Amino acid sequence: MLGRVSAPTLRIGGTDRPVEGTWVMGVVNASPESFSDGGRFTSLDQRLERCQELVAAGADVIDVGGQSAITNRPEIDARQEADRVVPIVAWLQRHHPEVLVSVDTYKPTVAEAALEAGAAILNDVSGLRDPALADIVARHRAGLVLMHTAAAPLTRLQQRDLYDDVAGEVVAFLGDRMAAAVDRGVPAESIVLDPGPDFTKTPHQTVAVLRRIAEVRALGRPVLLALSRKDFLGAVTGRSPRGRDAATHAAIAHFAATPGNIVRVHDVAAARDVIATVDLLEGRREIDPDYLLPDEIRHERPSA
Repeated sequence: MLGRVSAPTLRIGGTDRPVEGTWVMGVVNASPESFSDGGRFTSLDQRLERCQELVAAGADVIDVGGQSAITNRPEIDARQEADRVVPIVAWLQRHHPEVLVSVDTYKPTVAEAALEAGAAILNDVSGLRDPALADIVARHRAGLVLMHTAAAPLTRLQQRDLYDDVAGEVVAFLGDRMAAAVDRGVPAESIVLDPGPDFTKTPHQTVAVLRRIAEVRALGRPVLLALSRKDFLGAVTGRSPRGRDAATHAAIAHFAATPGNIVRVHDVAAARDVIATVDLLEGRREIDPDYLLPDEIRHERPSA
């Protein structure tokens, strides 16, 4: 039974945390260029309110990014990026220390500032393009997400003939990057692997990788699945990003049957409901035999 697969652990600050079932990582885009939020959260107050909503919805991790991943745009200055993310990280650390904070960056100075402010995880979408990032993570005893990509950040690369065996090449890349991080002092137990859906992949290539996710899991680390509103779901549904939530939830349900995931999502509350339902059906969660649904939630209240 899939539910019996043992859960990997994630070591942060010397503490091992079993990634049992599926953790939920909520997204805070501190960048007006965001492909999904479209600049809905433009002020610091709006972004902090968004953080509060994600915590209330049950996020295990909050991922703060100050630069959009939209390709073929110039990258923003590292100081500007740090100015966007550090106040959010510091606020979360002060008001919600129970929630792990991740910073989505590939710039060493931004990573240093965010980890110093209290971030616990560096989410590196460059695949450790700058080895100094591993040194910073090791010094702060933080977690490190390593993502597969075949190009520099912000580069759009979608070629049907780019890979001979896309899934095999993704697994080889992640294994190599993990070894490189360990060589720089990051414990293997502190690493999370991300197959990089949509990043330098066509929708077809992304699906080919996700169908063979067991090969990524075989590297022995938790797997970050950044599925929310991605292009491959647009290829299935024909919908723009905000219309892809139902498809996102279906993908989460598919992968949540096996433990050891961190799903990166925009709608945390819905993801929690999906995961709770999967855990119930997989036998990782139970309903008390004496429980009866209270009347106030058995029926919708009549509209006034």
